[in-house]
Amino acid sequence: MTKTKNNYVLRVTCPSIRGVTADITSFLSSRGCNIRDSAQFDDESTNHYFMRITFRSEEGQSLEDLRKEFQPLVDKYKMEFEFFDERAKRKVILMVSRFGHCLNDLLYRWGIGALPIDIVGVISNHLDFQKVVEGHGITYHHIKVTKENKAEAEAAQMRIVREAGAELIVLARYMQILSDEMCQQMSGRIINIHHSFLPSFKGGSPYKQAFERGVKLIGATSHFVTADLDEGPIIEQDIVRITHAQSPEDYVSLGRDVESQVLARAIHAYVHGRVFMNENKTIVFPPSPDSYSSELSVEMSASRARFAIVPKCLIKNWCR
Repeated sequence: MTKTKNNYVLRVTCPSIRGVTADITSFLSSRGCNIRDSAQFDDESTNHYFMRITFRSEEGQSLEDLRKEFQPLVDKYKMEFEFFDERAKRKVILMVSRFGHCLNDLLYRWGIGALPIDIVGVISNHLDFQKVVEGHGITYHHIKVTKENKAEAEAAQMRIVREAGAELIVLARYMQILSDEMCQQMSGRIINIHHSFLPSFKGGSPYKQAFERGVKLIGATSHFVTADLDEGPIIEQDIVRITHAQSPEDYVSLGRDVESQVLARAIHAYVHGRVFMNENKTIVFPPSPDSYSSELSVEMSASRARFAIVPKCLIKNWCR
């Protein structure tokens, strides 16, 4: 299904104050805009207000015009705001190591147009997925990372991000800890997938930790990356139930599907402007109408999408 009409989005956050919702909706209505979907939340614990509106401009108002005319309300309520076209694709860099399930899932969703992103490159500290990525017509950057060259390697990674104009970095099972400096440079613009239901089982080998504790469910968490390992604001989570009869290898197999789905949902929420930072937490609004529709028809999808094959070498060390 192809979206035939412009769906514009307005994101707003400001101090909590009476009248802001009425003023925003009145502003859009007076400019010939039809609101299709609206979500708002007033957090009394932080005294902050959050709002996301999907609308259509039915009388020819451009986003640039709306931005300029919105300024008096910005000044009145001390807002941070963003207008954008939902059809616009966010430029994204993917980073991966030797576990390819999340990468393959994102490449497929990108291929059928289910994620409105432009994958402008893949960075890896290994060569395992070079053929898969380049087969999709995407540039693959191999940057080896060691303790000795970490600063140099991260400088090269950030150079690629800047030159590509990437707005978001996605760690699709990239198994290297980023430096504080890189986390600060890209604050709020790096999303990670961690293979546990945080805050349980942080750090390395979470499936092994879960098995040793005899848990009855395992999960995955997608979160913003901060300098504190696996402590960033959580965007999306999900779980799968397990039993005493299942092995650590079973945990890994069951977890792969959950990890892929959770990461894709987190990216979808981010690129549609549904995620707001709220101190050490997030506000995540529900998806708007039509936001999950793919850009391509079934016939076009079949000709464009490529099914990635996981190299045999990845069968090893699944319990990491």
